[in-house]
Amino acid sequence: MGKPVSLFTLTAALIVAAWWWLGAAVPMPPSPLDPGEKLYCISYAPFHGSQSPLDLSTRIEPAQIEQDLAKLSRITDCVRTYSVDFGLERVPEIARRYGLKVLLGIWVSSHADRTQYQIKTGIALATQYPDVVRAVVVGNEALLRGEVSPEALGGLIRSVKSRVPVPVTYADVWEFWLRYRQLASAVDFVTIHILPYWEDDPVPAHDAADHVEAIRKRVAASFPGKEIVIGEVGWPSAGRMRRGALPSPADQARVLTDVLARGKQEHFRVNLIEAFDQPWKRALEGTVGGHWGLFDDSGARKFVWGEPVSNHPYWPWQAAGGVALAAMMFAAAVAARRRGLDDGKEAAGAPVWAAVALNAVVAGVLAGWTIEAVPIESLGWGGWLRSLAFAALAITAPIVGAAALTRPAATPAFAQILGPRPGRTHDALARTLGLLLMVLTVLAVQSALALAFDPRYRDFPFAPLTAAALPFLLIGLVAPRPPGVRPLAETLAAGVLALSAVFIVWNETLANWQALWFAAAAGVLVLSLLRARAAPS
Repeated sequence: MGKPVSLFTLTAALIVAAWWWLGAAVPMPPSPLDPGEKLYCISYAPFHGSQSPLDLSTRIEPAQIEQDLAKLSRITDCVRTYSVDFGLERVPEIARRYGLKVLLGIWVSSHADRTQYQIKTGIALATQYPDVVRAVVVGNEALLRGEVSPEALGGLIRSVKSRVPVPVTYADVWEFWLRYRQLASAVDFVTIHILPYWEDDPVPAHDAADHVEAIRKRVAASFPGKEIVIGEVGWPSAGRMRRGALPSPADQARVLTDVLARGKQEHFRVNLIEAFDQPWKRALEGTVGGHWGLFDDSGARKFVWGEPVSNHPYWPWQAAGGVALAAMMFAAAVAARRRGLDDGKEAAGAPVWAAVALNAVVAGVLAGWTIEAVPIESLGWGGWLRSLAFAALAITAPIVGAAALTRPAATPAFAQILGPRPGRTHDALARTLGLLLMVLTVLAVQSALALAFDPRYRDFPFAPLTAAALPFLLIGLVAPRPPGVRPLAETLAAGVLALSAVFIVWNETLANWQALWFAAAAGVLVLSLLRARAAPS
């Protein structure tokens, strides 16, 4: 028992050390705001939980808006809205009570009747609350969506401008202002969106402020005499990596801090996107779409200006869970070793116990990471089923694998699980290994194909895939390879995974470590599948 105990102690120490490193708070630059200073403005959408503007029957009660604006009034002087329906027509009235200004949004779309309702209501609100409405934003990214022509949009802007006592603008991604420069004559100031994460060539967090400043100067040079306001700039706190652009709490805090500091230094105004996480956006943009808020959906502040930020604030619990999982793995390995000795098999040597320890360290670190991602990355019943299946594999496969390593028991071919009854394996441990490998292969192939053919909004399940795939590779290295031929099912699956992994790395570039990690984990599974052997049929 001395060797397992010593290795478990080392394994536990490594798991805790890994989580201490992962959870360490990242230092931030000084706050970009002076004491008592508030944000110039922040985008506000009132939808929480299951509320969604995609459901046209949604109606936000004034009490909910009041609660939100009361909280926001402590950090900002202004909120930007995007429409005047769903209850948002009450925002100017409530904002006045909390001393807030409003950038009033009028939603312009391809639905003429809805657009006219927006314009009529927006004009009425701007006329009724000229002391609250700082400006009217006629349309948001309508040209980007292709819902209106530049000529028709210009006419709408001029119509609103002639009927309200406040400045009027239009907001869109910066490229569209450069593409349709004629709109500048219709607005009082130019409002551009710069989202470094969503650029066609994504910008890493450490370069985001330089990118924002460079784009602002480029647009300003195209519209001399016009003020250029940054109508949207932000960074997501969760979601898939795009090349070198990583969504995380620390990177979100860093980007917003840097951009606000640059705005103060270069004297340009910045509206941050956004106040609260918007879960409904996940249906359009994947995980990342729902995590742009300074506050999460429950209303909790994600960070404090100038203070260190942890990407895994609950790391002590994750470390404890990892140590507990490692303990279960060593217990399974010891029990299997004893059973193997009773069956007359040789005692497990040092390489076997080293494999058990490696298996335990990897699973002990990645299981907590996997569980942390489940509620973040799961959307709809299909998403939840997939995430929970991956999480179950990330926990179960290492435990069963630890037992198989010390027994030892080879992983059977798929045909020995689903094939004709005479050829099926009757060993319970081997059968369990085979079933786990089959499920893992299905999930891995589905994930790889999705990331190859429709990757933009897909997350990389690198943590659960690694934790679940490693035990099978270690078993293949420790247990003797059974006789037979390479089975067709495993070979085809390995080929699909290998080709997909190569394409994913090429498509995402070497800057995306999530893609590289996923591809490497897929490679581990490919090696395991190629080691499979089955008796010829």
